[in-house]
Amino acid sequence: MRRKNNKRKREKIEIITNCIVLFFAGLSLFPLYWLVTSSFKNSADVVKMPPDWFPKSLNFSNYVDVFNNQPAFIWTYNSLFVALMSTFALIVVSSLAAYAFSQLKFKGKNIIFIIFISSLMIPKEVMIVPLFRIIQDMNMVNTLSGMIWPNVATAFGVFLLKGFFDTIPDSLREAAKIDGASEFRIFFKIMLPLVKPGIGALFILNFVQVWNDYLWQLVVGQDVHSKTLMVGIATLMQDLNPNFAYKMAGATVAAIPMLLIFIFFQKYFTKGITIGADK
Repeated sequence: MRRKNNKRKREKIEIITNCIVLFFAGLSLFPLYWLVTSSFKNSADVVKMPPDWFPKSLNFSNYVDVFNNQPAFIWTYNSLFVALMSTFALIVVSSLAAYAFSQLKFKGKNIIFIIFISSLMIPKEVMIVPLFRIIQDMNMVNTLSGMIWPNVATAFGVFLLKGFFDTIPDSLREAAKIDGASEFRIFFKIMLPLVKPGIGALFILNFVQVWNDYLWQLVVGQDVHSKTLMVGIATLMQDLNPNFAYKMAGATVAAIPMLLIFIFFQKYFTKGITIGADK
């Protein structure tokens, strides 16, 4: 009897816990739901009180107007190109640096790593002016290259991937060296496949960060055709007579790539977080 009573209590606790989790999950998804549904409404229906929780009819004209009246295709291409190129370049640079700090032996390694990681304490806003002066001297203002390169050399990627390289035993690298493998072959053929979860997590985190990097992209992309989607959509918010449904459609378009990236890399991201927690 006691076992049955304890089992029933555990089942009740699990049901209550699941209900609480589902409630907060639905609460966290509500802003996304409101964003998407509002993009199919008229502007007056978005701000109507009491609100319409479901759109009375699907109005696709907001999406058509975003791409017809604004260079949204160019903005979308700019955002995807900047985010993808920045992320791929960051993964290459960070993985090489993390491998060196983790597996190689050289003088002053720990001191250099501490100095390198200490740059995480410096807010990016502090570096906006000197970075812009450098980009300006290199004639990269209003170019996608000017948005990409400052996002490549960051300490966070090195710090994240070094933790994954540290979990690989030294005997694996030593065995490969005995077999005559070069350092680059060890890195690309042996080490890199073992840190795929970390690379997946870094890809998602950096892609989202660059995609949402409004301030730097606003400073560099001053021309209308060099703007990214986030900066371009923000310009729609500055109208004196705003069309809220029109803006919701633009914000929805800006959110879709991040959702797709997370869905496709979710397995690596979840595995990366789990490995980091276990370590």
